[in-house]
Amino acid sequence: MTEMLSYDFMQRALIAAALVGLVAPVIGTFLVQRRLALLGDGIGHVALTGVALGFLTGTSPVLSALIVSALGAAAIELVRVRARTGGDVALALLFYGGIAGGVLLIGLAPGANNATLTAFLFGSVSSVSEEDVAVVIGLAVLVVAVIAYFGRELFVLCMDEDTARAAGLPVRFLSLLVSITAAVTVVISMRVVGVLMVSALMVVPVVAAQQLTRSFRVTAALAVAIGVLSAVGGLSTAFYVDVAPGAAIVLLTLAVFAVAVTAGRLVRSRGGRAAGERTAPGGGKGAAVGTMPQDEPGSVTT
Repeated sequence: MTEMLSYDFMQRALIAAALVGLVAPVIGTFLVQRRLALLGDGIGHVALTGVALGFLTGTSPVLSALIVSALGAAAIELVRVRARTGGDVALALLFYGGIAGGVLLIGLAPGANNATLTAFLFGSVSSVSEEDVAVVIGLAVLVVAVIAYFGRELFVLCMDEDTARAAGLPVRFLSLLVSITAAVTVVISMRVVGVLMVSALMVVPVVAAQQLTRSFRVTAALAVAIGVLSAVGGLSTAFYVDVAPGAAIVLLTLAVFAVAVTAGRLVRSRGGRAAGERTAPGGGKGAAVGTMPQDEPGSVTT
């Protein structure tokens, strides 16, 4: 660890990775609950167009990616709500248009090449500058502030959109807010894990946490812990083993998910045996100690 921290670029990369691991699962919790797990992937493809546009115009690729990603997030909400198109089709349109636009524009950009494209597709910790770290910190604070301020409203929206509308909540605004916040998260993460793999860090820690918890808040907290540990652990592994950092982070996150699935099954099987040994008043079966009713696998309650 001391050897790794002796390099300035690794210090910057670790800060960025920790922030990505913290922020991505936070917004991912809401996306998974709304069954929009692939939204991060779609926005990631659009962000690639923004990056290429930045190189083409000679401006900051991060800034252009942020603007284009936010516009893409707004577009998907517009298509999903206004057009006779399902959310999955709208996402597919983002996938195809985003990757095609990125490849086309990067080919026209002076000084850009396939190596430039690969760095943003799969992440490049060696290219993380002090300016990038400052941008990541600023955007991470913005995402956390949005979630902290609108957390209750977003929770109601993610549980049931009809209930949120009946309660008088601005459903369209909140849906757009979730999408744009996801876009900001993608831009935060692309330097570390790349735009093609950022969705994994937004989704997999959340799904892993759901195997062990039933409370929305506990799920989010555990997902953040898994995200931070996976991001930092994957980056450290990449440094010592000399592999791609984005791939190492994602594979470590998937390994944690596999462990969580196994642990969750063991806990549920023990809980089921304990419940079978106890009988509730009236002859019914009692609920296992420490569990709460759950309507369907993967859902969470407050």
